[in-house]
Amino acid sequence: MAKKILFINQEIVPYVPDSDLSLMGKAVPQAIQDNGHEIRTFMPKWGNINERRGQLHEVIRLSGMNLIIDDTDHPLIIKVATIVQTRIQVYFIDNDDYFSRRQMAQNEKGEDYADNGERAIFFARGVLETVKKLRWVPDIIHVQGWMGAVVPLYIKTAYHDEPSFSNTKVVTSLFTNNLKSDLGTNFKNCVVFRDAKAELLKKYNDNFDFLELGKLAIDYSDGVIAANKDVNKELMKYANDQKIPTLPYPGEDFAQAYEEFYEKI
Repeated sequence: MAKKILFINQEIVPYVPDSDLSLMGKAVPQAIQDNGHEIRTFMPKWGNINERRGQLHEVIRLSGMNLIIDDTDHPLIIKVATIVQTRIQVYFIDNDDYFSRRQMAQNEKGEDYADNGERAIFFARGVLETVKKLRWVPDIIHVQGWMGAVVPLYIKTAYHDEPSFSNTKVVTSLFTNNLKSDLGTNFKNCVVFRDAKAELLKKYNDNFDFLELGKLAIDYSDGVIAANKDVNKELMKYANDQKIPTLPYPGEDFAQAYEEFYEKI
């Protein structure tokens, strides 16, 4: 049966260089769309994306909202482009401070940005607010990459009463760690939003690193996928220990396995 599936991706080729994340960021939505499902796809508008070459343009009717993070207003800008030859339309979450004037997760020296946690929160909330504006109701939200790791928490708490998400299932794909440092001690304070309350975060370390982010995503997901061979074994064990349905790495011919997993959850 055809489903509506929202992909929240950290990276997608051809907009950013090839990596496990960016290749799967394109391949999974494409395979699922080719199999007859209706999809929407989001990613951050990283500063190294060439807007002219990628033919990005702003969607005025979706832009203009301000998101408050750490008591500061941050304007949300939405851009869109289509990946040639695939018919995949990609929505980009943009903001001058968080994305346009930066590289990706690391700066030119290869160091993680100190506010990566805030950027991830802005990205997650920006996606969910935009989907509400689109009046599109996904059956499944599939998160690929740590930049979307707070989405499962928000879906099950802050946005659980929203008609767009009240019956949505959340799937998290786990990848190899590409986060070099933790997100800082202020991350927990910034995550708190509506029913995503501070007490829900007490079980996690104050310094959110890749492992803590993964545990947060797993705890609020309905299913977890090992997206590559080298996925963190501790996180897969954690998901199994929580009795959350998991899909071991299915190999390169993943489309059918993913579809069957969607049905299972």
